[in-house]
Amino acid sequence: MCGITGIMQLDGDPVCQHTLRQMVATLRHRGPDAAGVTVDGPVGLGHARLSIIDVVGGRQPMSTRDGMLTVTFNGEIFNFVELREELKARGHQFRTRSDTEVVLHAYREYGERCVEHFNGQWALAVWDRARRRLFLSRDRMGVRPLYYTNTGAAFLFASEVKALMAHPAVSCELDPQGFNQVMTFWCPLAPTTVFRDIRELPPGHNLILEDGHITTHRYWQLHYSDEAESLGLDGCAERLLELLTDAARLRLRSDVPVGAYLSGGLDSSIIATLVRSQTPRLQTFSVMFDESEYDESRYQQQVVQCLGTDHTSVYCDAAAIARVFPGVVLHTERPVLRSAPAPLYLLSQLVRASRLKVVLTGEGADEILGGYDLFKEDKVRRFCAAQPDSAARTALFRKLYPYMPNLQAQSPEWLRSFFGVRPEALNHRFFSHLPRWELTAQLKRLLSPDWAAELADCNAEADLTVALPGSYDAWRPFCRAQYLETALLLPGYILSSQGDRMAMAHGIEGRFPFLDHRVVEFAATIPPRWKMRGLREKYILKRAAGHLVPKSIADRPKQPYRAPDTTSFFDTQTGMARAPYVDELLSFSRICADDVFRADAVDRLVAKARAGKIVGTRDHMALLAVLSTQILLDQFHRGAAGNANQAPVTNIQKAHAPLDSREPDTTLSTHQ
Repeated sequence: MCGITGIMQLDGDPVCQHTLRQMVATLRHRGPDAAGVTVDGPVGLGHARLSIIDVVGGRQPMSTRDGMLTVTFNGEIFNFVELREELKARGHQFRTRSDTEVVLHAYREYGERCVEHFNGQWALAVWDRARRRLFLSRDRMGVRPLYYTNTGAAFLFASEVKALMAHPAVSCELDPQGFNQVMTFWCPLAPTTVFRDIRELPPGHNLILEDGHITTHRYWQLHYSDEAESLGLDGCAERLLELLTDAARLRLRSDVPVGAYLSGGLDSSIIATLVRSQTPRLQTFSVMFDESEYDESRYQQQVVQCLGTDHTSVYCDAAAIARVFPGVVLHTERPVLRSAPAPLYLLSQLVRASRLKVVLTGEGADEILGGYDLFKEDKVRRFCAAQPDSAARTALFRKLYPYMPNLQAQSPEWLRSFFGVRPEALNHRFFSHLPRWELTAQLKRLLSPDWAAELADCNAEADLTVALPGSYDAWRPFCRAQYLETALLLPGYILSSQGDRMAMAHGIEGRFPFLDHRVVEFAATIPPRWKMRGLREKYILKRAAGHLVPKSIADRPKQPYRAPDTTSFFDTQTGMARAPYVDELLSFSRICADDVFRADAVDRLVAKARAGKIVGTRDHMALLAVLSTQILLDQFHRGAAGNANQAPVTNIQKAHAPLDSREPDTTLSTHQ
C-alpha cells in the first residue's frame, strides 16, 4: 500500500511544490520506502511508497512514455499479470513489472471503465494531460480510503484527511452531519466526513474533474438474489471454496514476504490454511489479552500447531491500549466508540518489527456470509415480535450471547425491552439495526447546548435512506441487514478504523480474500437459509471449508472481536487515569473550553469510570466517544498530534514461549 495526494489548481496557477511535498510528508507512515511528486503546471501528484510489487521499477507518480498519462496509486491490482497479457495483445508495451503501469495502460485502453477490469483494492488518481482531466477511483468494497475537498482555487485529494489539512487553504472544523452519523452508525456515511467541507469518495465510485466540474459515478453495486440455489447446497459450498481459494492465491502475489493474522476464529483460520497450502513457510501474528473474556490465544495456538506456522503474538493489556490510543485516533481521523482498534494498532506494529509488509486477514466473512450476532438477533427479534407475549420465544434471546452471562437472569419483560421487540417496527426498513442505532444515538445526550442545536436538524437515517439502492426494500430482511453491514459498517468502521488505518499506521498492507469482488458477488446470491441455518452462523462457509481447520475452530460459536473499554483508561482499584492525557482532556475546564460536550455530564461519567461502576455498553461507548473526540480536537485543532503514534510496543511473544510468559523480547518503533 501507499499514500497518495494531489492538487489541481482550478484558477490555472502552477502548483506549489513545497505545499505538495508537505502533503506527501504527512503520509510517510503509509509509504516509508520512497516518496515522489510530479507537477504539470496546475496539476501536481504526490506519492509515499510502500514497495511490494516491482520494488525497483514501481516508483510513483508514474507516467506513460509520452507523458500524456500520470498516475498516483494506492493499492494492489491482484490480476495485473493477466491484465498485462491482455493489454500486450492489444499492442501495449510495458517498461516495468508493476501493477501501477498496468493501471496506466488499462486507463488508456478502457478509459474510466478500466476499473471494471480490476480485481483488487485501490484508491488512485490519473492525470489525463490530453483531455485536461483528473480521474479518481476507489475500489468496490472501500478497502482503501480517498478524500477530497474544493477550496475554490484548488481541488485537493489524499489518502488521509491530514494530508489535505497540510494545505494552507484547508481548515479544521467538525461537521455536524458527519458527527451525528458517527453518534448513530459508529462511522460517517460517505461522502460525508466528520470534517466540514471534506468529502470521502464512496466505495465503488469514480470521480472526474474536467473543465472545473466535478462528477461522481457509481460503477459497482451490491445486489442480492437466490441465484446460487440452482447449484444445490453442496454445489454452492464447492463454488464458494473454489472462489475463496483463488482469491487467496491472487493475494499472495508479492515481491516481499506475506504473512497472516490469526484471531483464533473461523475466518482467519481458513485464510491462514489456504495461504499455508500455497506457500512453504508462513508467519502468523496474533493479539493476546490478559483478560480471559477477550483472549483467544488457546484457539490461535491450535491453528498454529495444525499449520506449523512461525507465530508471534503481541500481549495487550489496559495500559498498552491507553498508551497508544492517541495514535489510534490520529490515524482513524474520527471519533471511535470502542477501544478495539488499539490492539490492531499494536499488532501492525509487531508485523512491521518482524520485517513484513503484507498480511492476509479474514475480514469480510461475517458481513457477506452472515456471521455477526446482529443477524441472529434480528432473526430472534422478528420471531418474538410476531408473538411478543410468548415467554418461550423471548427465552431465545438467552441463547444469543453466551459470553454475556448476566442475560440469563433477566426477565422476559426486560429482554423484550432491551432487544427492542416492538411489533410495530417489524416493517421498518432498518429493523435489524434499530436497537444498535438507538443505543448509540443516546450518546448525543452528552452534547453541549450549542452542539445539540447544531445536530437538531441532522437525521442520520434520512441520510442513509437517500443512499440506498432502489432494490433494497425488495430484498429479504436477512439480506437488508447484510447490506447495512457490508455497505455501511464494513467500509466505514471495520476497514477504516480497524483495517486500513491501523495497518497503514505502520506501513502494513492488509489483503482480504473474502472481499474479492467475485466472492462477494457470489455470496450475495446464496439463499439466506444456507448462510444461517437456525441460529448457526456462516453455515455455508463451515460446510465449504470447515474441514480445513481444527474441529474445535469449526465448531466454536462466534466470539466477536472486543477489547477492554473504560478499564483501559482508568484503574478501578485506585481510580487513577492510566495516562496523563486522559485526565487533561476529560477535565472540567477542557470540556468547557471545547464546548462539544456538557462538562457536568462528562464529570459524572468519569466518576463512574474511576469507581468501576460502568457496566453497560452505552456508558462504555460514551466515555470512548468523549475521549476520542477530545483527542481529535486536540490533534487537529490545536496541532498537538506530535508523536502521538510513536509509543513503542514491548509485550511481544513468540509461539514457542510458554503461554503464561509476559516478558518482552524486543521494542518496536513506528515508521513515520
